[in-house]
Amino acid sequence: MAGAASGNDFQWCFSQVKGAIDEDVAEADIISTVEFNNSGELLATGDKGGRVVIFQHEEECKHRLQLRGEYNVYSTFQSHEPEFDYLKSLEIEEKINKIRWLPQQNSAHFLLSTNDKTIKLWKISERDKRAEGYNLKDENGRLRDPFRITSLRVPVLMPMDLMVEASPRRVFANAHTYHINSISVNSDHETYLSADDLRINLWHLEITDRSFNIVDIKPANMEELTEVITAAECHPNQCNVFVYSSSKGTIRLCDMRAAALCDRHTKFFEEPDDPSSRSFFSEIISSISDVKFSHSGRYMMTRDYLSVKMWDLNMENRPVETYQVHEYLRGKLCTLYENDCIFDKFECCWNGSDSAIMTGSYNNFFRMFERNTRKDITLEASRESSKPRATLKPRKVSTGGKRKKDEISVDSLDFNKKILHTAWHPKENVIAVAATNNLYIFQDKVN
Repeated sequence: MAGAASGNDFQWCFSQVKGAIDEDVAEADIISTVEFNNSGELLATGDKGGRVVIFQHEEECKHRLQLRGEYNVYSTFQSHEPEFDYLKSLEIEEKINKIRWLPQQNSAHFLLSTNDKTIKLWKISERDKRAEGYNLKDENGRLRDPFRITSLRVPVLMPMDLMVEASPRRVFANAHTYHINSISVNSDHETYLSADDLRINLWHLEITDRSFNIVDIKPANMEELTEVITAAECHPNQCNVFVYSSSKGTIRLCDMRAAALCDRHTKFFEEPDDPSSRSFFSEIISSISDVKFSHSGRYMMTRDYLSVKMWDLNMENRPVETYQVHEYLRGKLCTLYENDCIFDKFECCWNGSDSAIMTGSYNNFFRMFERNTRKDITLEASRESSKPRATLKPRKVSTGGKRKKDEISVDSLDFNKKILHTAWHPKENVIAVAATNNLYIFQDKVN
């Protein structure tokens, strides 16, 4: 599977796993989002308990040349707390729905995190010096008696142990009636958009008390509601362009130069329906759970329940590439509907050069597709293969008939173990995979 840095074939090997091994996993510890920053030096995760954990890439050790260096905990902070909407008698969960990094402008790092209702801008900065020798305070910080000060001192900066501080710089609240499902930083680095089920808002990073509503699909009569917004993203190069996907399997591209309210789309991407394959579940499995622009901005990728589709922005009538993620589940849709798994929202991601993509599946499987060679591979995030530099063995699912030795039967897949959130390092072949409360990090093992 070729990746960001090289076109050579290589194998994936285990690097690290974060999180407790306990069988009984606390709901608050389940990872709900994973995101590398623009350089790949930092990796952030959010969980259902409202916490954000940031890992920093450490340089490789001389005695461990095979590994590129590990990601170790850099900062942990409570981003959101549970709240209660008294007007609607509604509990607001602390769960982190999305994290998005802002491009680094100085020594500090900034990220946006959101739960269902409130978006926060966090500053993560380092402090390794402290001021000493104040005139009006003593060494313990207590105020001194001004009448006892007989001479003036010049405060000096003294070295101290490194402290990483996370401080909330902005809170963007009260703009969404429905649950926020997406945030996306614009390429102008000044604005970002946030999307809920029926509306998309455009914010300026410096202004918290107002936002501009740029899409509103709420009908006058809610009984006429036929679709909801499932994901939205800004174009990586053109700050006036964004896309949003719907529960009907369609994607709309909008241009903010055309009108202040982008209810009329510029482009409409939809694959023609195949009448022969229609079933009771067709509408549910066609709902798009994630949309991502390629780094080049030429393509976009959408994930529905069974497949990943690649769209050329210049061709609206059908995708240019379609990858089946777990087609063997088509015969299990009834079971998946009964246990609610059919509503799981899988995410997808690109590698740094847009030549490969990754997305998750069940049984802690995740899938990779090489776009040029059309090769694909199924790998598993499990404790069994978590020895340092252990090569990941490709997994295969048997769909019926005689099962081969290395294959796993489709009937024995564990639907409670699912990979919903994945991230790919923007410059190297390093991937992060969230499996319930564990974060697995894998890297390439060059032959």
